[in-house]
Amino acid sequence: MARPVHSDARAIGELSPLAPLSPAEIWTAWRLRWKRRRLLLRALRKRGQLRPLADRTAAIRPADILGLATVRNEALRLPYFLDHHRRLGVGHFLIVDNGSDDGTVEMLRGQPDVSLWSTGDSYKLSRFGMDWLTWLQIRHAHGHWCLTLDADEILIYPYWETRDLRALTERLDAEGRESFGAVMLDMYPEGRLSDREYRAGEDPFATLAWFDGGNLIVQVQPRMRNLWIQGGVRARLFFRAGPRRGPTLNKVPLVRWNRRFAYVNSTHAALPRRLNRVYDETGGEALSGVLLHTKFLPVAPGKAAEEKQRAEHFANSAQYDAYYDSLVADPVLHCAASTRLTGWRQLEAMGLMSRGGWI
Repeated sequence: MARPVHSDARAIGELSPLAPLSPAEIWTAWRLRWKRRRLLLRALRKRGQLRPLADRTAAIRPADILGLATVRNEALRLPYFLDHHRRLGVGHFLIVDNGSDDGTVEMLRGQPDVSLWSTGDSYKLSRFGMDWLTWLQIRHAHGHWCLTLDADEILIYPYWETRDLRALTERLDAEGRESFGAVMLDMYPEGRLSDREYRAGEDPFATLAWFDGGNLIVQVQPRMRNLWIQGGVRARLFFRAGPRRGPTLNKVPLVRWNRRFAYVNSTHAALPRRLNRVYDETGGEALSGVLLHTKFLPVAPGKAAEEKQRAEHFANSAQYDAYYDSLVADPVLHCAASTRLTGWRQLEAMGLMSRGGWI
């Protein structure tokens, strides 16, 4: 039985073609192969939870770059989120709404480049929305470059102001890469979270202009071969006593999708494992980007109170009550070591993104 597993693992990229094959590696590849199949099966089972509200997928063109997200009560963030990623070159958005009551659904229904589904089922029990998005990827995204994000994530990368996603994906294609990595950077204001007003459609980084750039811890997870990055302002303030409980900041948001692929935990890691090799294993630098995180807009304290009650965002939600309570208290995240954002070249110089030879 070992030989078929070994053969299949090579075919789907669970093992490197040149890797020596130990029994442990064969066993890991076999388990991950079945994990991936289980995730795809989950998505097939959960497809019945989605109700189409505006299905415009017939308009998707073969070369379109697709954007995917699960949202709830994001009417404040979505105008800028959509406009920014449209400007980057997303041709069509596939969005799942999970019970919004703030006008999100009405706003998204009015967007001609958005296909929208609705569900009232559990976000947590759908693997935090990934089961729903995996079904949409199986159904609509095969062969497309797909940008999978949360509504509070804004992608930037080297030359993003002048080179769109088409140019980026052409570069990735030329390098033989199927995926693109990014570190999530928590952006925050100088004073209390609620001190400044934010209106839908405004540039959030006029308010959220600061970040922690020097306290990141980077490891490679041997099983999934993905990066594991932690740190930032949330580790500094909210998880000082247990930094390993802090948020994971590495993501693989952009993938040339195949219907056999699946994200494992949000977009932190994917299967097959080759998709997680978004870094240079020889010690060099691979082309990468940054997800500017807009979590800490002025609405953050109110949202934290709501999400604490819903208990839908963490596997062991009760362990994060202190985190929510700290946000509800409307803290000041800025400190003397905070860095003001000036642009992607600054982030590259700090080692937070890389051109990887792209000139």
